[in-house]
Amino acid sequence: MAYPEVDSRRDDRLLGAGEIGLSDEDLVLLAELAKGVTVDRVGRRLDISGRTVRRRLRGICDRIGVATAIEAVAWAARRRLI
Repeated sequence: MAYPEVDSRRDDRLLGAGEIGLSDEDLVLLAELAKGVTVDRVGRRLDISGRTVRRRLRGICDRIGVATAIEAVAWAARRRLI
């Protein structure tokens, strides 16, 4: 079985939050998740439902091209956005 070739330089392209379309609230959401806060608690802190947090997180992941919340947090941390 052949594995697809991965471009390891992809992470070196440091696009900012504005270039990707992330708002300040998106970055706050990612920062809270990076601290280990649960989705429901993030929702309470941002005065939105846990379901809305999950929906926003899915949108963030789609915009930055990652599959999971953990990858989204790592993406933002590598770029020193959070």
